Amino acid sequence: MKTITLSDMKQQSEAAAAAPRLRAHRNLHPDLSDPVQRLAIAMEPGTYIRPHRHPHTFELLIPLSGRFLVLNFDDQGTVTRRVVLGEECKVIEMEAGTWHAVVSLDKGGVIFEVKHGGYQPVTEQDSAPWSPAEGQPGTAELMRWYALAQVGDGGFSL
Repeated sequence: MKTITLSDMKQQSEAAAAAPRLRAHRNLHPDLSDPVQRLAIAMEPGTYIRPHRHPHTFELLIPLSGRFLVLNFDDQGTVTRRVVLGEECKVIEMEAGTWHAVVSLDKGGVIFEVKHGGYQPVTEQDSAPWSPAEGQPGTAELMRWYALAQVGDGGFSL
């Protein structure tokens, strides 16, 4: 039996807070080739998740602690859906190929993710061309835009 306890989440959140990327993963799947990827991701506010898509799989997100802003986009970067996961909405499943970004709103936030495997890193082709890569100029501006962006808003550019 595999479990994720409150103590596990506290330790994982502490590890995320100390990590340069402000994230820490805990995989429940035995290896990266597993056909179903299942993992808890501790994410601190300020971690940058570049808008991306997974063309081969759905993505299911469940907050274990904290709240997360989930934004979906069209191909041009216009917001098509905005949900705060962990408030009224408790589970999100996005279809394969959906452009999305996730923002941690609370310290100690942990989100659980399920998608088809094996693990496939996000390619440049599946990273939003209108967004900066992690560590590049413009990420702070995009994060500020995320916080205010509403459905129908677009036009973020580097």
